[in-house]
Amino acid sequence: MKLALLTGAFLALGLAAAPAATPITEDPGILRLATCQDSWFDWQKTDPAKLQKFAAYFRNDFTHSDNDPFAIPKTAKSIGGLHITQVFPGSVGMGVGFSVTVDARFDAAKAMLEKTLGKKLGKCETGDGMHMCELKIAEKRTVTLMASDNPKDSTTLVGCYYFYEK
Repeated sequence: MKLALLTGAFLALGLAAAPAATPITEDPGILRLATCQDSWFDWQKTDPAKLQKFAAYFRNDFTHSDNDPFAIPKTAKSIGGLHITQVFPGSVGMGVGFSVTVDARFDAAKAMLEKTLGKKLGKCETGDGMHMCELKIAEKRTVTLMASDNPKDSTTLVGCYYFYEK
């Protein structure tokens, strides 16, 4: 009986001393850019003030090292319920657009993306160690989903690409 009480007391103290879980904030603006619902590429010509406002938000809420092509959220953020680990605001390799790496396996990210878009992703391929799907939304707007097929890798890239240099 004393052991049970002692164990209960230690558990209660442990829970009280444990840090509170960090809340993850859903970021609808980042989701809209990563899913081609908005486009910084278009804002350059049609709404420079909106682009400037987004740039100020991005500088305030994300950190960027000069040598990295990505930024990292200063606080926990998510898109479609998936935790954001990195944001690529301009390009990845030869692709120009806006993309986000989420802490989720390919199938979970695909389900979130299809639910968000209200459409099934079209062209899906597996090869060269990667899973990839894409869906052309409009001219200069293709939603792309990419992940390694390595079972130990649990991140997926979700992005909107305006064009890709070959």
